[in-house]
Amino acid sequence: MHDIINSEKRSETENQEMGGLDQYAEMCRYQNERHEKTVENLADEDMAANEEENENKEQKLKKEDTQNEQIKEMGQVVLDSNSRKHKVELLTIIGEVEGHESAPSHSKTTKYEHVLPKLAIIEDDEEIEGLLILLNTVGGDVEAGLAIAEMIASLSIPTVSLVLGGGHSIGVPMAVSADYSFVVPSATMVIHPVRSSGMFIGVAQTYRNMEKIQDRITTFISEHSKASQQRLEELMLDTTQLVKDVGTMLEGKDAVKEGLIDEVGGIKEALAKLYELMKKKPGTKKVIVFSCTCLKSTLAICQFLAYYY
Repeated sequence: MHDIINSEKRSETENQEMGGLDQYAEMCRYQNERHEKTVENLADEDMAANEEENENKEQKLKKEDTQNEQIKEMGQVVLDSNSRKHKVELLTIIGEVEGHESAPSHSKTTKYEHVLPKLAIIEDDEEIEGLLILLNTVGGDVEAGLAIAEMIASLSIPTVSLVLGGGHSIGVPMAVSADYSFVVPSATMVIHPVRSSGMFIGVAQTYRNMEKIQDRITTFISEHSKASQQRLEELMLDTTQLVKDVGTMLEGKDAVKEGLIDEVGGIKEALAKLYELMKKKPGTKKVIVFSCTCLKSTLAICQFLAYYY
């Protein structure tokens, strides 16, 4: 009888031990499954992170390719990598300003049929906050240059121009068309009378027509700079400076002294001024409708509009 009892006790102990082993094995399986799931989740997260990183790299490369293509074809690019997160459009005006007639194929040109639509897009784009214009031009077609200058002057966003190398002839109106203008010390600006190519009829009407074209240029410059129209005409008709032409060549400091350009400076100063103007720009006008309901003896409804910036 005693042996039977001992045997039963051993069986119970063995069962308990087996049960404990089963529980331990189950716990181990559970932990292994959790570990495998954790590893899988981490692998999925790493894969997702790698995919996102690759997508970001591809987008960055596409953006760089697009910018390089814009610079190559149009000389234009959007500056949006600054710490202030401002989106600035860069426009370059180089070589000869091409008008209604095509310039020789070997000449560097700025085509007004490219610039005018771009300026319209800049005005229509709400994300563009400012425009920086870089000029290094010998001049060119009067009507094309004035058209570009008028478009720049009529933009609602802040604009800054920087004359590099040269801003000659019709390049002067384009330089002063911005809200604020800079010129590097080594740059020059030539102011001379209007000239014409091709057939020229020697009658009084032709002279008056040339005089009107010249007045359009000097009027625009005087309205968008500190130089007077009378002083501009004096500089245009100076015969003591240029060997084979009539006019005046102004270096950087001289252009500022004559009131054509606002300040001597480079790209650092130009961008700093543009950011400053962008901060000063007023906010978008908003319209708010207020409605109030008042109860006295009868119901009265008052509505009014308030405008604020």
